[in-house]
Amino acid sequence: TEKVRGARFKDVMQLLEKGEVIALYQGKSEAGPRALGHRSLLLDPTLPDAKNIMNKIKKREGFRPFACSILEEKCGEWFEMEDIKKSPFMMYAFQAKKLAKEKTPSIVHVDNTCRVQTVNENENKILYKILKEFKVPLIMNTSMNLAGDPLNEALNDALYTMRNSPLRYIYMPEQNQLI
Repeated sequence: TEKVRGARFKDVMQLLEKGEVIALYQGKSEAGPRALGHRSLLLDPTLPDAKNIMNKIKKREGFRPFACSILEEKCGEWFEMEDIKKSPFMMYAFQAKKLAKEKTPSIVHVDNTCRVQTVNENENKILYKILKEFKVPLIMNTSMNLAGDPLNEALNDALYTMRNSPLRYIYMPEQNQLI
């Protein structure tokens, strides 16, 4: 495993644009059943084979849905939110609007829903910056672990996930490193 010290944010964005899966490892580990941008696997949801790419890394069944993280201020353009203004803990599955179905089909489940995490700058500066600079204001986001394994907590857990899957990159913004 090679560490790239001084990894620039721009390098991470270029990898995402090239269709690479990036493990985002930052801050404290997450509690609960959802990946909220501290121990997440991120992938471009516009890729036609994004579900297959992520399922290969996670070693999970193909029928399972994927979630997304989206700029809080753009969520209503992509999903039917009804009276809900935000979903920072990925607790709601919203109906996908035509835009989401056409541009990001990999995150729209067969029932036309997606479990959504809204992101604002105060709650997650790095994930917000990724979403602001990405070609669409949302990204496929799933937990950093392999099927049957617990959620990653410590860096050793993330390295285990990397060693036991095709995952190639872990971005640690606080250490300014790309592994």
